[in-house]
Amino acid sequence: MEIFIKDKGLIKQEEWEHLIGSIETSFDNLETNKERAKRKLKESIEIAIKKRTENTGKFGVLFSGGVDSTFIAYMCKKLNLNFTCFTIGIENSQDIEYAKKIAEIYDFDLKYKTLLLDEFENILKDTVKILKSSEIVWASVGSVENAVLKLAIENNVTTLLTGLGTEELFAGYQRHDEALMKNGTDNFDFEALHKECWNGLKNMWHRDLLRVYKITKHLGIDIRTPFLDLDVIKTAMNAHPMFKLDKNDKKIILREIAEDMGLDKEFAYRKKKAAQYGSNFVKGIDKLAKKHGFNTKKEYLQRLLS
Repeated sequence: MEIFIKDKGLIKQEEWEHLIGSIETSFDNLETNKERAKRKLKESIEIAIKKRTENTGKFGVLFSGGVDSTFIAYMCKKLNLNFTCFTIGIENSQDIEYAKKIAEIYDFDLKYKTLLLDEFENILKDTVKILKSSEIVWASVGSVENAVLKLAIENNVTTLLTGLGTEELFAGYQRHDEALMKNGTDNFDFEALHKECWNGLKNMWHRDLLRVYKITKHLGIDIRTPFLDLDVIKTAMNAHPMFKLDKNDKKIILREIAEDMGLDKEFAYRKKKAAQYGSNFVKGIDKLAKKHGFNTKKEYLQRLLS
């Protein structure tokens, strides 16, 4: 079902890049009717979610309270599906704060856990060993994934939906801002932005897919990615990038669809930090590095790997 899985294993990097390259759209032939683009995108995401939840029984949603996971949970609720949201963090986690608030308003079944520092350290050590990497982004984001998936397992849920892919499809990264505004803030380069989104999708194999695959394989979890459905990718990337990014907001078309569906604007337009920051895991690594006498996070993580 997931396009990055082949013969029950992770697709090879060159195959992934070839697959994404084979569906790349020309900038000159994109959808410029906003309402039509929104309608087609909503329909394709709904189909992708239905396809991934059919005959699964109860499943989970990796839930951070950002627009990606909230969109998935909100649509699942509208489809009357049986799911639980799972959120993880350490003290003062913004993700937990928002997840609780959203779950209460929309009556989502939410399980969350605030890790103590020693619990977080155990997760971090485990993650570095699973990934065989001390790279800061992989270690921190991977620890979020590892911890929240373990929370799901504790609650007897082993099939989960995740919003993986939205940053690339809907221009959610700083590099998308830079591509758009490379000629200045008053001279947007939408063609460069479109190209950067495609480049990001091609580069997802090493940036995201390999990390997620290693963790889910280790834990025996079935991760499903509706935003990386082939039809969703084609539909999202056929929408003109002027609907995705401006000076103030990222992932605009996704936020507008969520708001049109009835999601409150506060949540549809939440300016969420990346998972490693919203969970406070990066601050946790800082605390652990200092606790053990290291000058930098990098030195501490390298010691965990040795």
